[in-house]
Order: sequence, then structure tokens, then C-alpha cells
Amino acid sequence: MYADRYARSGGFKPGSLGIALAINAAAVAALMLASPTVRGVAVDPPLLTKNIPIDPPPEPLPPPPEVHKQVAPSPSIINTVPQIIKLEPADPIFELPVQPYVPPLGPASGEGTGTTVAPIATPTPSLPALISPKVDPRYADLFQPPYPPSEQRAGRTGRVELRVLVGVDGRVKQVDRLLATSDAFFEVTRQRALTRWRFTPATRGGIPVEAWRTMGVSFVLNDE
Repeated sequence: MYADRYARSGGFKPGSLGIALAINAAAVAALMLASPTVRGVAVDPPLLTKNIPIDPPPEPLPPPPEVHKQVAPSPSIINTVPQIIKLEPADPIFELPVQPYVPPLGPASGEGTGTTVAPIATPTPSLPALISPKVDPRYADLFQPPYPPSEQRAGRTGRVELRVLVGVDGRVKQVDRLLATSDAFFEVTRQRALTRWRFTPATRGGIPVEAWRTMGVSFVLNDE
């Protein structure tokens, strides 16, 4: 009994096959008749690249030249000692007076007493200035007279002032006494002036001339 049941159920059924084929054909037809749906896909545009030339970097500047500062040397300080020079007062320069100018008289009118008109005097030109004689520095050490022995023993000091006439050769030609502490002081001074004193002669217009000069001599004892 059970064998018959299994034998029947395992047999071929043509009706079931036909249904299955119909279902598959309907599915294929539906797929063929249906319009396809196409979805658009956004596509990015192509990326275009371009090579842009880049300027080369500037060359580095040369280093600035080294500046060497020059240090100014400090000024040297020189200590100078002023030299004291004793100058003797020069004699004043004497000039001869100039005669006044006399203006010429006007021409005679022909009327008058008939007296003669004196000629007009021509003014005398003035003479060049006189430059006094000066002590010759080569003989300056010989101007001091020797100390009179009598005055030295007495311990007296003195002074002599005199006028000397200096010739064109620079020698003393004459001595005049102006002041003297004693005759002894004046005598030794006069002898020294006539024998040892030498001058640069006076000049007038560059020509040597005789001239007077006043001189003074002092006598002082040295402390012992």
C-alpha cells in the first residue's frame, strides 16, 4: 500500500511543467517590454594643467666693504718757554720841518704902482726819515765797563747816562755826560764807549750818516 503511494507521487506531472514554463515566459516578456531606465552619472571635467615659469631667485648682494676707521693721532703738546728779550728803547726819529707852500699870485692886471713882483719860492722837498743807530749785537758783551776799583772797595753802586755821537763806521766819535753817580763811574764808561762800543750807523734814505744816541749803564755789585 505504502509502495503505491510513493510510486504515484514520484511520477511525471505535465500540468505542473506547463505552469512553470508559462511563469518564466511571462517574466522574460516583462523584462523585454519594459523600457530601460538610464541614470545620468556626473563626470568631473578634465583638469587642465599649465606650467608657469617661475623667476629664478635674485643673486645675493655682495657683502659691503669693510670700513676701516682711521683714528686721528692725538695732537702732540709742546711746552714752549717764552724767551724774554730785552730791547733798548730806540731814539725818536727826527724829521726836518717842511716849509709851507706859498700859493702863486694871480696875473698882473697892468694897473698898479708898477712895483716888481717877487718870484715865487719853490718848496724844498722833505728829507728822508732818519733811522737812529743801533747796538751791533756782535759787540753787545763789550758794552759793560769795568767796575771802578775805588767804588768797588767802597761798596757803592752807580749809574751813568750819556749821549754818544756814532760815526758812519759805527764807532763812537764823541761822548757827552748827562748823568753820573760819580766821576769814576763816568770816566770808565767814557773810555769803554770810545774804545769798545760798536753800532750799526744811522741811515737817511739808505745812506749812513752820523747821529746821536742816548745810552745808560748801571754798576751793581754781585753778592758774595
